[in-house]
Formats: sequence, C-alpha cells, structure tokens
Amino acid sequence: MCRWNAWYGQPIAPDELLYQTQHGLIDQSLHSRMGVETTNGDGFGLGWYAEGNPIPARYRSVTPAWSDANLRDMASHIESRLFLAHIRATTGTPVQQTNCHPFRHGRWLFVHNGVINGFHQFRRDLLLAIDPALFDGITGSTDSEVLFYLALTFGLEGDPLGAVERAVGVVEAVGHDHGVEYPVQMTLGFSNGERLWAVRYSSEGRSRTLYVSADRTTVQALHPDNETFARMTEEDRVIVSEPLSDLPGVWTAVPEATALIVQPGPDEHHSFTPQAPERQAAVVH
Repeated sequence: MCRWNAWYGQPIAPDELLYQTQHGLIDQSLHSRMGVETTNGDGFGLGWYAEGNPIPARYRSVTPAWSDANLRDMASHIESRLFLAHIRATTGTPVQQTNCHPFRHGRWLFVHNGVINGFHQFRRDLLLAIDPALFDGITGSTDSEVLFYLALTFGLEGDPLGAVERAVGVVEAVGHDHGVEYPVQMTLGFSNGERLWAVRYSSEGRSRTLYVSADRTTVQALHPDNETFARMTEEDRVIVSEPLSDLPGVWTAVPEATALIVQPGPDEHHSFTPQAPERQAAVVH
C-alpha cells in the first residue's frame, strides 16, 4: 500500500533517514520487506517544518522516489527537527501529484498507509460529512485525504487524537451501512509542528506494521560504538512503517489499536478507540 516515516528531535538532514540508513525509505520504495507490495513507486512526498515558520514545506512528485534527483539533492541540504516522508503504492486512485502524501492544511501534515475498503461505494457520504468551509482544500481523489479532512472537521486543531477517533468512527459506521465488514486499515502520522502523533489501527484488528525507535539510553547501551547513536538526544524519535536497520533492540513494534504522542518530555501511549459522533451529516442518501 505505502510506507512512511517521521522524525522528531534535533535538526537533521532528511537524507540521514531516507538514504543513509541500511533500509531507509528510498530502499523501501524498491524493496519493502513488510508492506503489501514490494515496490512503492507511485509517487512520494516529503513535508518538513523550518525553524521559525509554523507552516510546513512540502515536496511531492509522481516519479518514483528512487529516481528523483531533486529529492536526493534537497534531502541533503535542508535541516528540520520534524519531518514526515511517504512513498506511495496506489490502491486504485490516479497517480497524480495531488494524491501524494503528506497532505497539508495550515500547520498540519498528514500521512496514511492503508486503505478505506469500499471507499468508492460510499465516498459521497464521507465527502458530505466534511465541513463545507474546509471542502475547497481537497485537491486529490484519495481515501487518505478524505480521512484527513474528516479529522479536521471533527476537531483536529483542538483535540487531535479525539478528532481522528471520531473520523474513523464515522468511516466505520458509513462503511458498515454499505455492507463493508472491515472498512478501515491504517497507520497514520500527523503533526502540527509541535508534536507528532502516530496511530496503528484496523477494523479487522490486523493492522499494517508500525515501529518506533527506542530511547537514547537503551540504544546507546546496546550499541556503544555506533557514531550515529552517540549523537542522539533524549528527544530524538523515529516512527517508521518498517525498521530502517536490522540492529537488535533499536525498534519497538507499536501495538494494535494504539496511538503515540511524541512531544517535549515523556512521550505518551494511548489506546485508540473509534468513536462515531452524531451523524447528522455523516450519512446523506
């Protein structure tokens, strides 16, 4: 389906994760080991926050990530303390730039790996549940972007995790109305530039893979001679669809139906439970 990763911590050049790791996202675009598809060549995107600017920048393209010279050049010349990168394997929607992640609205970035099953059966119902004031922001045709705008509709700005629980609750309710047993399959990454959220969930209870890096103390104790780990700070954290290396003890699987919040100080782990809000606008026939 797709692969993504996210960085939160000290400023680094994105190519440290994308290109300079054993099994970084560029390698995964050709040789994914845990995804539904081995090849993820239907476009890519990189979104990052620059110091002093709350609105994130993006570079997206329909070319395969492994062959884009501009991405390679850019990723080694910018630095960011928070960025999200995504490689796409389409689940049926067109290969076009507006369908490439990350999606952006104001200060928010959003990436998705997975699918809304039966999306084309009930796409209209989901679109009608989106706040009309937000509707013009939708520029692509993917289920992922619709999920993002549902989350915005249900309060992403003020209650990020609750908004996503409500958005997924609506998708499940509408999907069930249309006879789809397991509507949602997802791992999500989203950020407002201050915190990073990650969610692993599926209606079936068999979600796509998601991992988070271990803390500095653990990693440095396990690999004391690793120069990269020696530079780590307490705040550094990586969230990935699949591990960037085979080094033991570095990666921890995110449990099923779990949300992470990566933030200054201790990170948070929460259970993720979809909540269908009042559906006065969620189902319009």
